[in-house]
Amino acid sequence: MIKIYNTLTKQKEQFNPVEENKVRMYVCGPTVYNLIHIGNARPYIIFDTVRRYFESIGYDVNYVQNFTDVDDKIIKKANEEGKTTDQIVTYYIEETLKDAKNLNVNRATHHPRVTEEMDGIIKMIQILIDKGLAYEVNGTVYYNTSAFSQYGKLSKKVLEELEAGRSERVEITEEKKNQMDFVLWKPKKEGEPFWESPWSNGRPGWHIECSAMAKKYLGDTIDIHAGGEDLVFPHHENEIAQSEGANEAPFSNYWMHNSFLNIDNKKMSKSLGNFKTLREVGEAFGYDTVRFFMLSAHYRSPLNFSGELMEAAKNGLDRIKNAKTTLEFAKSHSKEEQITNEELKLLEELPNFEARFHEAMQDDFNTADALSIIFELVKFANSYAKEGATQPFILKVYELFIKLTDILGILYTHQSSRQDGLTDEQIQEYIEKRTQAKKAKDFKEADRVREFLKDNGIIIEDTREGVRFKRV
Repeated sequence: MIKIYNTLTKQKEQFNPVEENKVRMYVCGPTVYNLIHIGNARPYIIFDTVRRYFESIGYDVNYVQNFTDVDDKIIKKANEEGKTTDQIVTYYIEETLKDAKNLNVNRATHHPRVTEEMDGIIKMIQILIDKGLAYEVNGTVYYNTSAFSQYGKLSKKVLEELEAGRSERVEITEEKKNQMDFVLWKPKKEGEPFWESPWSNGRPGWHIECSAMAKKYLGDTIDIHAGGEDLVFPHHENEIAQSEGANEAPFSNYWMHNSFLNIDNKKMSKSLGNFKTLREVGEAFGYDTVRFFMLSAHYRSPLNFSGELMEAAKNGLDRIKNAKTTLEFAKSHSKEEQITNEELKLLEELPNFEARFHEAMQDDFNTADALSIIFELVKFANSYAKEGATQPFILKVYELFIKLTDILGILYTHQSSRQDGLTDEQIQEYIEKRTQAKKAKDFKEADRVREFLKDNGIIIEDTREGVRFKRV
């Protein structure tokens, strides 16, 4: 029984999908005008893991993550670089997908782009106007927040309080009926991309884009809407107003929000000089370390990034990698003997590891506790599933080890985007070259191969059973 902390109700609730054995999930994607930063990586990894878990227990997940490919920041970037907005977004979408792949994040079922969804956006705006929930002034269309009685139910903000404490995120203009009203469509400015609409040649506001895309790819009511906690207000609040106003149905049954990532205990910002792209962090520590680091804390807990903490995460992940290497070595060098009575007794412990792993994941996707179970399994494997154990016993331990680590997506070949990242297959090829060099008594060449592997973070060990390697 999966329980999810629902931002809407501020409590954990049992997950009951709209359709049996199916999950409709929408995750807000990036505005593509730059490389994604390390903070963006957290929702990518967290909600990919949520999806992986659902799929691991038999759910069919329709996972939608959009690209915002028309925005003031994109236009500004294009003007600065003397390029078209299409050139900017095409480049950064590809780079974002590369970073996601490096994090072992699976491609979404759908990756809609705003510029390809204008018909649906314009249609939804017209519905809101027809229902009296939106109004047009001089080519700009505003959502009338006072006409939606439940406005503020996600962020737990009352409209009058919002009016009194207007933030810099609220645009002040005399055109609005009240200042909390927000833009659904705005006329173009000189040199901007635009689309034709009944109200003006222009482009949509940010919030309506996600409402229209969620409706098209997932339906009027979805199971899970997710994103960073900075999106609760105004973005997700406004999505609710739009979608429920237009569709006259609950928009999302569960709202999941990950907490912030700080850099050296400070909020990340360019002005503080601590802004870090995922690319530079991935190159420095390995993308797999980034994924492991993000899963080492509960997604609703604030997470602090520092070089020291990343090194600690790398060491922790190396323990798991080395356990995998040891298991694979023992598996390939063990004898196909009948499993012993002592091993049968030990195997009785495996269901307990798996049950507690699922218990952690079903408690609001507590990846930190799930990882602790994996470390217990590593200790068990290192103690018993080693050289001298029977092959059937080692295989059982290995199968569970792979099953649990695959759900979290923490073990994969790709280490970073650098050219010197070696796959397991490439490492074995170099080991074979070294073996052949030693047989030919070309010890200089054998030493050269060993040093090459060492420079690439691979330590090899000669044992009676053969050559073993581990990543460091």
